[in-house]
Amino acid sequence: MSNAKGPDHSRRKERSRQAILSAARSLVAEQAYEKVTVEAIAARAGVGKQTIYRRWPSKSAVVFAAVLALSEDADGQSIALPDTGDLESDLKLVMRATVEEFADPSFDRLLRALNTEIANDVALAAEYREKLARPLDEAKKARLRSAQEAGRLDPDADLDLVLEVLYAPLFQRWLHRGGPLTPAYADALVDATLRAFGPAAP
Repeated sequence: MSNAKGPDHSRRKERSRQAILSAARSLVAEQAYEKVTVEAIAARAGVGKQTIYRRWPSKSAVVFAAVLALSEDADGQSIALPDTGDLESDLKLVMRATVEEFADPSFDRLLRALNTEIANDVALAAEYREKLARPLDEAKKARLRSAQEAGRLDPDADLDLVLEVLYAPLFQRWLHRGGPLTPAYADALVDATLRAFGPAAP
């Protein structure tokens, strides 16, 4: 009997988790972040407040979980970068998708809320690096290593530096609202990065 109830209980817990994360994302997208409360998230998700607190200690933890869920596929695994053998094409595909995501008003507000919390919460910043930033960076570096092995990228290039050159200008422009986030801008970042770190001429 207990085994029969187990899967149903697990499914209910997962439905509840997804409802909470969806509620958090929608509320942050709809109103000023400081006005979003755990109580409001619980009401939107149709659960009790204590259901949230049993999983997460604070609003910021819920928001982080909501962002983290967006980086996972249906099986809960980190999404890998495309590897068609054409580094320029693959990077432009990824950067265009990133620019489009950052330019989306709903994602923009969610990510700004998370960055506000990270700036003021050392523990959350560490969790962000461990659970989201580092795995994503490792996936990106795996693609860059493949390019190095194929002779498409300087074999001695510091891959952390490559990622900083590629992504930091985008983050800076987004953070300070310094200019439009367009596909052309994404392509320009890739072109500049590949000029800087492409293989040496024979």
